[in-house]
Amino acid sequence: MTDTHSETPLTPGQWIGFFSMAVGVFMAVLDIQIVASSLQKIQAGLSATKDEIAWVQTSYLIAEVIIIPLSGWLGRVFSTRYLYVLSAGGFTLTSLLCAFAWNLPSMIVFRCLQGFLGGAMIPMTFTVIFILFPPRLQPTMSIVLGLIVTMAPTIGPVLGGYLTETYNWELLFLINIIPGIIVCFTVWRYLDIDRPEWALLQKIDFVGIALIAVFLGSMQFVLEEGASKQWFEDALIVALSLIALVSGIAMLVWELKNPHPIIDLYAFRNINFAVGCAYSFVLGVGLYTIIYLTPIYLSSVKGLNSLQIGYYLMVVGLFQLLSAFIAGPLEKKMDLRWMMGLGFGLFALGSWLNGNLTGESGYWEFFLPQAIRGSALMLCFLPINTLTLGRLPVDEIKNASGLYNLMRNLGGAIGLAVANTQMIYLTKAHYATLRESVTATNYQAQHRLEELSAAMTQMNLPHPDLAALKQITGLALREAEVMTFNNLFHVIALIFLASLAVAPFLKKVGREKAVAVHE
Repeated sequence: MTDTHSETPLTPGQWIGFFSMAVGVFMAVLDIQIVASSLQKIQAGLSATKDEIAWVQTSYLIAEVIIIPLSGWLGRVFSTRYLYVLSAGGFTLTSLLCAFAWNLPSMIVFRCLQGFLGGAMIPMTFTVIFILFPPRLQPTMSIVLGLIVTMAPTIGPVLGGYLTETYNWELLFLINIIPGIIVCFTVWRYLDIDRPEWALLQKIDFVGIALIAVFLGSMQFVLEEGASKQWFEDALIVALSLIALVSGIAMLVWELKNPHPIIDLYAFRNINFAVGCAYSFVLGVGLYTIIYLTPIYLSSVKGLNSLQIGYYLMVVGLFQLLSAFIAGPLEKKMDLRWMMGLGFGLFALGSWLNGNLTGESGYWEFFLPQAIRGSALMLCFLPINTLTLGRLPVDEIKNASGLYNLMRNLGGAIGLAVANTQMIYLTKAHYATLRESVTATNYQAQHRLEELSAAMTQMNLPHPDLAALKQITGLALREAEVMTFNNLFHVIALIFLASLAVAPFLKKVGREKAVAVHE
């Protein structure tokens, strides 16, 4: 059997086109984190409250999660080149509009449009890997895209903090303009790999589109806002949860029965695709939740600023970059299922070690767990991409890529929602336990209180006993927070370990199978 794709080398233009798409993906992923790190500055600039400014992120994420599963159908209708240029161009234009937003409502509208128009870039780029490149290059390109998807959230908080502190928050959006224009031009000029299927416009599944939008939009809102609104104690959360449940069931039934569905759920009949999507979900839980938890810990417990937090987080990105040089050669010599198991096992180990922190833990206590997790990411991304999409026919990959990327986003959204809720609950529980142990009969507590009181007296502070008691209270609260974060890191580790139980259901994707798919 001859691999016709590997015999036809890619043109320089196709290489330029693909890497331009990768730059667009970097912009889209970076935009989420770069804005999140500077919400306080944007809040001040738009005269918004703390609750209101959260919608700057929520509106973007809701719109993005709706468009991702639709990207497969849209890619078939418009072709990869048309859709990507429309997506990147829309993202760039709405970035400009965001920079000139005059109040909170206008910013929310522009962010919603930005997420909706730009959301197709990520799944479309994953699709191109399996359409444009021969099997021998697919792992390498998966590594490149994996590096981009996972390093952008690491760079985002640092870059966002620097730009807002040194210049102003509008620059967070303006930095997208020039790269966005270049990406649009190069992709249009060099990446023409398929033809539009305009006939599909005559069979648009309007009902399916509506059900998907209602289901994913409602669910994303509930996950984003649930913790702050005390979940089912809030009438709006209850109502949207019911809407999400009903529309989700209706969407499943409709899409399975419709002869021309907007998303083809029958892709889940492929065992590798179904199991791979489950692993994508788990990876989303771990990746996005830890990226969220670590800066909060460093800010709340350690009192670090954005730039200092960035120095901690850079360890993950550095070791991820270094591991890319190992993952590529390893993929050629190792069964991808074992490689994925190694990656998930290392991620679990890094998360478990991260859950052994104390209030005094510093840079080097974070270094080893983050180095292990960073090294694991490429060992997770590379095999999952190939195992999930590598056994599918080329004409199904566009649809499947949208679903595959959606699962990672949903994993992140659900992981963050659970983590937010558990942070509140566990911190209160740990604090209550610690407070009960600080009694008049506890020698250590009394001794510490006397020491602090004496120190306050020497500083000539008024009411030294009360000041000492406040110090003890603060220390107890800090320890409660440390215990909470440790619990959450350990839970993530256990989730990654438990997920390996379904690895035996994956079928091997050998080189000969990948070649056959592309002939």
